[in-house]
Amino acid sequence: MPDHFPTTNEATGVVAVDDLDRRIVSEMRSRPRIPVVELARSLGVARGTAQARLQRLEESGVITGHGPDINLDRAGWSVLSFTTLEIDQDADVRIVALLESIPEVLEVFAVTGPGDLLCRIVARSNAHLHEVLQLVLRDPGVIRATTNLALATRFHRSGADLLARSTDLMG
Repeated sequence: MPDHFPTTNEATGVVAVDDLDRRIVSEMRSRPRIPVVELARSLGVARGTAQARLQRLEESGVITGHGPDINLDRAGWSVLSFTTLEIDQDADVRIVALLESIPEVLEVFAVTGPGDLLCRIVARSNAHLHEVLQLVLRDPGVIRATTNLALATRFHRSGADLLARSTDLMG
């Protein structure tokens, strides 16, 4: 098997990922603590190839970490909400900084449509969620908040799952 690296598109910064990269991600997803020598053996490639590919995926930012996945419900964070914030545009930087300072706010996306920011927020109870939302609503730049509670997670897919299952060979 050739030991060449897929390229990065300089204009977009998108890293081309080939079948070997996908197989590496898939194997690491199912066995996160696998030693490189065992990874190479299971993929049928040289240890140096596996190590170099893994290093390239990490250095290019395709792989962003090797931490454990957390089941938030089992860890006591059983309430999941998606809150859309309509904000004063002049307050964007301040509000994003506020949201970043609140540990229960897991993700914030700038969005189109009826709102400016979409937040994924977890809490231990509805009362706890109310407290978190009150922290957000104290900022005078927040014009309106609309919150939807998730009743159940029907399935969850991570970026690693997408990459491992993808057949799109970006170049």
